Amino acid sequence: MSETTVGTSKASPQGAAEIFTVMLRLGLTSFGGPVAHLGYFREELVVRRRWTTEARYAELVALCQFLPGPASSQVGLALGALRGGARGALAAWAGFTLPSAFALMLFAAGLGLAGSAEGAGWLLGLKAAAVAVVAQACLGMGRSLAPDAPRQTLAASAAAMTLLGPGAWGQLAAIALGAVAGMTLLRGLAPVPAAEDDEALPVPVSRAAGAACLALFAALLVVLPLISSLSPLLAYADGFYRAGALVFGGGHVVLPLLEAETVGRGWVDADDFIAGYGAAQAVPGPLFTFAAYLGQAAGGIPAAIVSLLAVFLPGALLVFGALPFWSALRARPLARAALAGVNAAVVGVLLAALYDPVFLKGAAQPAGFVIALAAYLALTAWGRSPLQVVLGAALLGVLAHAAGVA
Repeated sequence: MSETTVGTSKASPQGAAEIFTVMLRLGLTSFGGPVAHLGYFREELVVRRRWTTEARYAELVALCQFLPGPASSQVGLALGALRGGARGALAAWAGFTLPSAFALMLFAAGLGLAGSAEGAGWLLGLKAAAVAVVAQACLGMGRSLAPDAPRQTLAASAAAMTLLGPGAWGQLAAIALGAVAGMTLLRGLAPVPAAEDDEALPVPVSRAAGAACLALFAALLVVLPLISSLSPLLAYADGFYRAGALVFGGGHVVLPLLEAETVGRGWVDADDFIAGYGAAQAVPGPLFTFAAYLGQAAGGIPAAIVSLLAVFLPGALLVFGALPFWSALRARPLARAALAGVNAAVVGVLLAALYDPVFLKGAAQPAGFVIALAAYLALTAWGRSPLQVVLGAALLGVLAHAAGVA
């Protein structure tokens, strides 16, 4: 189907510049995480601009939630491709991603100039804010992805495997456990996404191109570890590509994978890692841009660019690889059951990250715990935005440090 038929009667093909402008506006204003981003996309691109229909948008969201990677960014990429081909996809990604990436790179550069994060009051506040944000994410994801006893048990088992397993291998084992348990125990729990025949998702990618994307995705997983020792930039590409390729659920779930690839390798100090994660809550756009902060902190601007591209590349390859085959895949009960198990397992992986490193670095001391508790109440009971919570936590950290209690 031609991409000119993607939307409704008002839709028309757009140039990359216009797509970039529209997505840049979203990249500068879309606070609140992946679920909120999908709401912003729907309001701006489906309701207001009519880039596509409600049913097609829902089908696209279902596909991106089925795949590893940052779901909201994958939806933005696909919408850009449907409107403007390959250039449209690149323009959509750049507009939505670069504002937060640049902001976090500047923060990392400033942190480097200021020296170690150890003992700084405002950084204490950022680390405590991260505790509140991840705790809220754990509860929210747990309600939707592990709502019953079998999946709650699976989540708890995945948390245990992640905490007790050796580094990233424990996380991979937990995700594999989720897939196997889903296929054997959770059949029937994942409904088929509905779409009317006349609202079927347009496919701007041929099956041959889709297969090539999937082959490249797999090849990079194999090749990058083999060549990573040739240069530091290849090492960054390897670590961040693997993190982006193996994260199900997107958003906060990438935290433990990035922690294993950066702090675990000695690229970034653990305190600076948590401080940067807290800062990432204060910027709009996708949370995966945290990779730009980590790259900047580890190796400067070249490393930041490589890390940013590497963490998003697997999600892009997967969404364009899966688009031609999605209609057939979504109807398979075994695939839906495996996904239900993986989704429950990632709740456990995130729960493990809440304990180590987030809680241990951000709230193990009384002052940090009190700030984290206040931040959590602000998020959940008072309905404050993540930006307000992060700024407030940073101020509380400064006051605690000045008072000598931190």
